[in-house]
Amino acid sequence: MDFKKHLETAWQHTMQFIGPVLLLTLAYMVVSILSLGILTPVATAGYMQSLLLALREGRAPEIKDLFSEMRLFLPLLLFGFLVMIALVIGFSMLVIPGFLVTAGLVFATIYTVPLMTDNKMGLMEALKTSWEMALTEPWTDQVILTGLYLILMSLGASFAVVILFTQPLATFLVLSVYEQRLQNKQLPVAPSSPPPPPPPPAAAEE
Repeated sequence: MDFKKHLETAWQHTMQFIGPVLLLTLAYMVVSILSLGILTPVATAGYMQSLLLALREGRAPEIKDLFSEMRLFLPLLLFGFLVMIALVIGFSMLVIPGFLVTAGLVFATIYTVPLMTDNKMGLMEALKTSWEMALTEPWTDQVILTGLYLILMSLGASFAVVILFTQPLATFLVLSVYEQRLQNKQLPVAPSSPPPPPPPPAAAEE
């Protein structure tokens, strides 16, 4: 996998939509904080789908996109709760086990949310498909993606303002790889809107 190309794609799209992306990321953080994390999973879904449309269709992200996937509130809340439990257990066994649990979760589930928003999959199907995509040969590519994602997110976590830039950059990187993996797996892409109805049949000639 050409990670140089994927990083360039992530950088170009972050800079192309820098204004809307910064506002979207700031709104995402505010929503997460004010909701005490309850809306974070579903806002993450809206955030990722918004950037996916920017990547795929050149559509500028909008703040209202954060609430575009509210139909997934309950399954993503459950998923977020299970992830939190796994992280608490990992970090309760000191830093290294916690980091390994984090890396393992990112490795296995990184495509789950876009699969649910983009392909309209249920939670269990998306988790299974994400795992299969992660193990696509060479699976070492997924290790590299996991490492790059964690590095970018760690940089953002270390500096409060930097997260406004590293969050979309890391997300665009994941979505760029997701697009390639999606094509390799040949999964159908769910239409963003229903197709128009067919025209009425012409009146029969007398």
